[in-house]
Amino acid sequence: MSSHIPQATSSLTVWLDYLQSIHTSAIDLGLERVSQVAQKATPSLTKPAPKVITVAGTNGKGSTCAIMEAILLDAGYSVGVYSSPHLIRYNERVRINGEELSDDYHVAAFDVIEKLRGDISLSFFEYATLAALHIFQQKKVDVVLLEVGLGGRLDATNIVDHDVSIITSLAVDHVDWLGDDINVIGFEKAGIFRAGKPAICGQPNAPMTVAAHADDIDATLYQVEYQYSYREDGELWHWQSGSFDVTDLPKPNLPLANAATALMALGVSDLDLTDVNIVNGLKNAKLTGRMQLLSQKPTVILDVAHNPHSAEYLVAQLQQRYPEQKIRAVVGMLHDKDVAATLNALSGCMQHWYPASLEGPRAASATELCQYLDKGTVGFKNPVEAFEQAMNDAGKDDIVVVLGSFFTVGAVLEHWQTRRNNGE
Repeated sequence: MSSHIPQATSSLTVWLDYLQSIHTSAIDLGLERVSQVAQKATPSLTKPAPKVITVAGTNGKGSTCAIMEAILLDAGYSVGVYSSPHLIRYNERVRINGEELSDDYHVAAFDVIEKLRGDISLSFFEYATLAALHIFQQKKVDVVLLEVGLGGRLDATNIVDHDVSIITSLAVDHVDWLGDDINVIGFEKAGIFRAGKPAICGQPNAPMTVAAHADDIDATLYQVEYQYSYREDGELWHWQSGSFDVTDLPKPNLPLANAATALMALGVSDLDLTDVNIVNGLKNAKLTGRMQLLSQKPTVILDVAHNPHSAEYLVAQLQQRYPEQKIRAVVGMLHDKDVAATLNALSGCMQHWYPASLEGPRAASATELCQYLDKGTVGFKNPVEAFEQAMNDAGKDDIVVVLGSFFTVGAVLEHWQTRRNNGE
């Protein structure tokens, strides 16, 4: 990779290569460098929109943002969403009013950040975050939904002066960076809370460090099962906070717990929303790679479940929707995840395994995955090869599920789109 500085006319690919080459490590937690660059901008990048909602959590960040986005768009707000990682294209990381932007916007933003940073070194994620904040400012969006990359307290997104904080869920993940103590993880995620501002926690029985930190800094905590609750009622569901009820809501095609958290966050955001906006938003909300139905006969489902918590949710959904059908699992994972516990959570549901190796320093090999799977399971050199074999083996009534990582789902999704574009 070259560290030669790209031009404003360089391609997005050239810029992305450059971003990956200029810093010593891909993940470098801390706010000092990224804050310095943000403050050099006029106006500061720390306030990218009149209203900002920041979303942390082990799982459910993308779903929660997608539900809020759909409701806000129905209400006529202009909405920017920043998420990570991407499945296929970098452009997926920034959405404005539900749409990705062309390469030109990203290249122009990178050029601005490059000039601002001077000799301050930035990681890929820090650079990408600052560029997204710049784009939101330029586009003058009403609301920004910011998805935290890793942890919360020291994540680059936490430089932003946001109005509402959300923790969607709390579980052990990113062990190499955040450790395996759930109280420490709770404290790290709660690091996004702001004094005197609403803080929503969608994790039932959250570790005590979450409420303790909210109390320490005088944030207003809204904890699920205490300040708000929800319940299913057949095909509908009901949401309640204090004396305020929203009944007979349609179930979204995303986890209900995240929908309930999204409603609480919007409820305290001082944004102008109606019950009709909420109903329409719940019906419209969707997110690539989350229980995504790709085709039928055989049924193909993509889901980025990559830790025990998300694996358990996936299993519950599959058992509810396809109780009698044979399930074939194409799986590729990163070795810094809890591979053993994740595969164990899935094992009771899957009849056939197609483990695949991923690429890169964090990748687990198919051989590593096979250690935790049925004796005699055969590994594949990449997710596409594993997927093709699963499709060849599947009867028309079978289910093929692709899971385990954004990298796994992204590779298969790109392969599928290429095949479809070629008329196969």
